[in-house]
Amino acid sequence: MVEKVEKIWFDGELIPWDQAQVHVLTHSLHYGLGVFEGIRCYKLSDGRSAVFRLDEHIRRLFDSARICGLPMPFSHGAIVDGCLDTVRTNGLEECYLRPLAFVGEGAMGLGAMNNPTRVAIVAWKWGAYLGDEGIQKGIRAKVSSFSRAGVNALMAKGKIVGHYVNSILAKREVLQAGYQEAIMLDPQGYVCEASGENIFVVRDGVVSTAPLGSSILGGITRDTVMTLMKEMGLEVRERLIARDELYIADEVFMVGTAAEVTPVREIDDRPVGAGTRGPVTERVQTRYFAAVRGDAPEQWLSVV
Repeated sequence: MVEKVEKIWFDGELIPWDQAQVHVLTHSLHYGLGVFEGIRCYKLSDGRSAVFRLDEHIRRLFDSARICGLPMPFSHGAIVDGCLDTVRTNGLEECYLRPLAFVGEGAMGLGAMNNPTRVAIVAWKWGAYLGDEGIQKGIRAKVSSFSRAGVNALMAKGKIVGHYVNSILAKREVLQAGYQEAIMLDPQGYVCEASGENIFVVRDGVVSTAPLGSSILGGITRDTVMTLMKEMGLEVRERLIARDELYIADEVFMVGTAAEVTPVREIDDRPVGAGTRGPVTERVQTRYFAAVRGDAPEQWLSVV
């Protein structure tokens, strides 16, 4: 259950939580055309609060809208300011932020070219997406029977509302089977991503992940972690990864704004490495959490 806060930024104004409503004929509710971001605000080690890589997230929001042909009624700067205002107004030291742009009510049917674009920004308190225990001990994952769509079937680089039906089906499938996360393959059978995270595989000290040109979403946490790992002296490769490489990996971990850096201790009922969080994953976690709490380039931190 999302914990209610006082205000939501909606179409340029901060309004009471309960007033942020839409009509049942809202186009995106029927057809799924909309774009969104997931962003975190952290309390820094010096006591201030800062939104992590806010500018990059809003850039991707606008990239997603362009991919969809969705007109944006506000500027990049206005959405950045709206995110910071939402955190400030609600007095949140740490939170998750969800900017969302969607097609409003008006015409129905698939075209509906003249319906307005509505924009909302919501903030709420949210802990570890895959659980605090998962962060420490790792999670159980299963390869889903649902594949990630090919690069030309859906525009993989957009964080688009309707795309997530695919991820929901995969997530629910594995939850019902007793696992915590789904791993999705691409149409060719290579490891793509989890239902909402990018995947890294460690073997003999080398860290590998699916290439950006594949069907993955270009994760901002993925980019953050890759940058930090290279600074740490780790060898990082972008390449195609076969499913059976997951079974013989020394370590596997998932990254995302919500999931942060989460180890995977078991895949398809096979232990990953020793079946616990591995040393590379632990190093990456330590460095990542230091970065989001202030030990990062100044441009990555938007102080509230």
